[in-house]
Amino acid sequence: MTLASLRGPDLSHIDSWVFDLDNTLYPSRCDLFAQIDVKMTDFVSRTLSLPHAEARALQKRYYAEHGTTLSGLMTINRIHPSAFLDYVHDIDLSPLDGVPDLSAALEALPGKRYVFTNGSLKHAENVTRKLKIDHLFDGMFDIIAANYLPKPRPEAFDRFFEATGAAPHSSAMFEDLARNLVPAHQRGMTTVLVGSSKDWGPPSEEKVASWRPDRPSHVHHIADDLANFLGSLTFKPVG
Repeated sequence: MTLASLRGPDLSHIDSWVFDLDNTLYPSRCDLFAQIDVKMTDFVSRTLSLPHAEARALQKRYYAEHGTTLSGLMTINRIHPSAFLDYVHDIDLSPLDGVPDLSAALEALPGKRYVFTNGSLKHAENVTRKLKIDHLFDGMFDIIAANYLPKPRPEAFDRFFEATGAAPHSSAMFEDLARNLVPAHQRGMTTVLVGSSKDWGPPSEEKVASWRPDRPSHVHHIADDLANFLGSLTFKPVG
């Protein structure tokens, strides 16, 4: 194997690096979202007075139909979002540790770096601080900043661009959910699907197809390991 074969794609045109948070900036094996998932079911059960099985089914239906459980609760049940966000993000972060390889790879990226999450700003700050990478980001755009419009809603991306000033055609989006890359691709972003063994929604043929050699057009690159992918990128010399 030659050195050239180990090089990653040339992303010299990118000056804004946009990262999802959960199961993207840390490996899915940490199972943080498993805690959030359990707490979401519990919140739905307690708030709507539903048996656990019914609450679980409703939670997943809201996720599939509205983009997030929260969006469904707000739209259908008129639930105030702050109580939900505070409750589901009150989790144990001990499975996380510093990620020196990822930290170095992030720091080496030319341009600005952002977190774009369907979670809360507090959750993003807590997670990135525990990973010891919080100082590397120029901004964090959460579900509140998006006016509670979650990815993959196209309006969430429009609000992100408006808030950050990032230009879609010089931005790269890193996500563990292929469906969230559809609007990113449509707006001209370079898209990277980050490997995850977890699928928190209902079975998705799109997600499965994304990992095949003939992956859909909205998935431009696949990163089995985020730090390795970022470290392999090539950039043309300036000037």
